[in-house]
Amino acid sequence: MNKLLLIIKREYLTRVKKRSFILATLLTPFAFVLFFIIVGFIFSYQDDEKLNVAIVDQHNILNGKKPADEENLFFTLEKKTFDDLVENLDDSKYDIILKVPNVKNLKTKNFSVYYHSKKQLGLDLHTRIGNKIEEKIRDYKMRELKLDKEQLSSLKSAVSMIKDDDEGESTFASIIGAGIGGVMGFIMYITVFIYGMMVMRSVMEEKTSRIVEVMISSVKPFQLMMGKIIGVGGVGLTQVLIWSILIPIGYFLVGLIFDFNPEQISAASGAAPAIDVEEAQDMGRQLFAELGKQNWWGILPLFLFYFLGGYFLYSSLFAAVGSAMGDDLGEGQALTLPITIPVILALYIMMVVVTTPQSNLAIWSSIFPLFSPIVMPARLAFMPPTWQIIVSMLVLAATSIFFVWLSARIYRVGILMYGKKVSFKEIGKWIFYKD
Repeated sequence: MNKLLLIIKREYLTRVKKRSFILATLLTPFAFVLFFIIVGFIFSYQDDEKLNVAIVDQHNILNGKKPADEENLFFTLEKKTFDDLVENLDDSKYDIILKVPNVKNLKTKNFSVYYHSKKQLGLDLHTRIGNKIEEKIRDYKMRELKLDKEQLSSLKSAVSMIKDDDEGESTFASIIGAGIGGVMGFIMYITVFIYGMMVMRSVMEEKTSRIVEVMISSVKPFQLMMGKIIGVGGVGLTQVLIWSILIPIGYFLVGLIFDFNPEQISAASGAAPAIDVEEAQDMGRQLFAELGKQNWWGILPLFLFYFLGGYFLYSSLFAAVGSAMGDDLGEGQALTLPITIPVILALYIMMVVVTTPQSNLAIWSSIFPLFSPIVMPARLAFMPPTWQIIVSMLVLAATSIFFVWLSARIYRVGILMYGKKVSFKEIGKWIFYKD
């Protein structure tokens, strides 16, 4: 046990004290903050060129009322014909000439707006001007059909699904569940890949430098492998913990200093319509209320269990592959393929499971040990049946122990094997070698 602790301490401290680790840990949140700033400026940026738009409304669709001007977009109703304005466009103050279509049939939904401009219009201008004309055509139809705008707006209804029980579970519970599940599953995916590969590279480096020959003379191969897995895992947890603190702080400071409004950014990017402030505040209150209702005392311990189970399972396999590798990195890619495929499949299954958490795919993939470390955490917020959680935990624990034992059998032979190209058949023989 003392030797195992020494190996864990060595693996952890040698990595944590490295300049590369310190720089990566501190610069990664800074990179995220810089990314937020750049994205904020990009999405909040608007064309600073002022454009004058002449509107020809021969059929009085606009009822003598021009669209509302914007910061750099100014509209003017013109009595001249479209052809006359186009002919004298170069000598006029206008940049764009726009002809409003005639609405012959009130049931028609699709209209084409013809325009002429001094230069090619961008996608943003197409969308903004088109939306303005769309609103005016809608107002024209309402006048012709003698419809009241307030009565029409009252026809729109927002329906929320609320569970008929004491807790009053609403639609937001599903949104929160999907969000929590997606984040947990993605964390597992990233952890398995980054730190599993880190274990493999560490084993491979010690093997190729022949340092392992010295170490193996005083410790057992199993102790060396487990110390390396636990030590690297500790490094990963330390880094994730620091990032989980610094990145939200950085995001908060960016919003505070640069005054980036997510609503304005969304509206500027054209991704979604702006949300009313009161409506956004009400949604925020409901989301926080649903977050408070989650069974965190059950979710977090279970997530930790699947985190450790998945990490030990895959890291042990990566350690075994690292021990079998030589100087040829191409050889390692072929050996890691059977490990990475289940991880990638589990990620795609997780994306489906957050929308259908009680489906057969969700149930069986959350029990299958190669998928469960990523899939089951995505289901925890949806409160799966207890028996499914227990079965999944037992299967994962047994499988993790088995793979650690199996990897140790491969590791003890592979770390001392040099100058031979390794195949899966050869690795299979190592398992049955006697100590």
